[in-house]
Amino acid sequence: LHLSAVKLAELHSDLKIQEKDELSWKKLKAEGLDEDGEKEAKLRRNLNVIMTKYGMNGRKDSQLVDTNYIKDGTESDTLDDPRLEKLWSKAKTSGKFSDEELDKLWREFKHHKEKIREYNILLETVSRTEDIHKNVINPSEENLVKEEILHNKHRELKDKLRSINQGFERLRKVSHQGYDTTSEFEEPRVIDLWDMAKSANFTEKELESFREELKHFEAKIEKHHHYQKQLEISHQKLKHVEGTGDKDHLNRNKEKYAMLEEKTKELGYKVKKHLQDLSSRISQGLQHNEL
Repeated sequence: LHLSAVKLAELHSDLKIQEKDELSWKKLKAEGLDEDGEKEAKLRRNLNVIMTKYGMNGRKDSQLVDTNYIKDGTESDTLDDPRLEKLWSKAKTSGKFSDEELDKLWREFKHHKEKIREYNILLETVSRTEDIHKNVINPSEENLVKEEILHNKHRELKDKLRSINQGFERLRKVSHQGYDTTSEFEEPRVIDLWDMAKSANFTEKELESFREELKHFEAKIEKHHHYQKQLEISHQKLKHVEGTGDKDHLNRNKEKYAMLEEKTKELGYKVKKHLQDLSSRISQGLQHNEL
C-alpha cells in the first residue's frame, strides 16, 4: 500500500473498530435482531469507506498519496474539488496564516474531503438499493421494511449533506478572514459536532454538558496528533539508523518506534470510538427534531 507510519496506524484503528462492530453484529444476527439487514448493510458501507480511504478497493483513482501534513507539508496531496483547491490557494497566499495555522487549516480541508467521499459512497449505495427496490413487482411486508431502511438512509444522506454545506461555509469564511482567536474549538471534527449539536433537540443543560465533553474530546485528539508527530519523526530516524549499521542504536530506535506505534494505534482507536458515540447522540437529537 506504500502508506506512511501514521496512515498505517490509522488503518489499524479503523479495522479494529470494524472488527468490533462486526463481532457485535454477529451476536445480534444470532439472536435474530437484524432481520431487515440494515446493520449488515451499514457494516458493508463502513468497510467500503475504509477500503476507499486507504486505496484498498483496487481503483487507481481512489488511492491516496502517501502523505502526511507533518512530514510532507501541505503540497503533496490534492483536494479533488476545484472549489476547495481555489479556497486553499487563496488561504495559502493570503499571508493571514502562520505555518502552524496553515497545517491546522489543511487538516480542515482534508477532513472536508473525507466527508464528501463518505457522502458519495453512501449516495452510491442508496442509488443501488433504490434500483433493486423499483424492480420488485409484488409489494410485501418485507418491501415495506426496505422502504423504511431507504427512508433512514435518505435521512443519513441529508445529515451528511448538511454537515458538508456547513463545513464548506466555515472553510470559505476562515480562508478569507483567517482564524478567529475567540473560537471555542479548533479541531475540524469537534467544530462539526458542535455546529450540529446546536441544531439538535438538546436542552440548555444537555448542550452545556455536551460542550464540556467536546472539550475533553478535543484534548484527546490533540494528544493523538502529538503521538502521530512523534511516530513520524521516529520512523524517519529509524530509516536513517538502518543505514548506519549500528545495531545497538538500531535496536533502541526500534523499541521506541514500536512503543510509539502501539500508543498511536490505541489513541486512534479511542478517538474514533468516541467520535462514533458523539455522532450517534447528535444524530438521535436531529432525528427527534424531524418527528
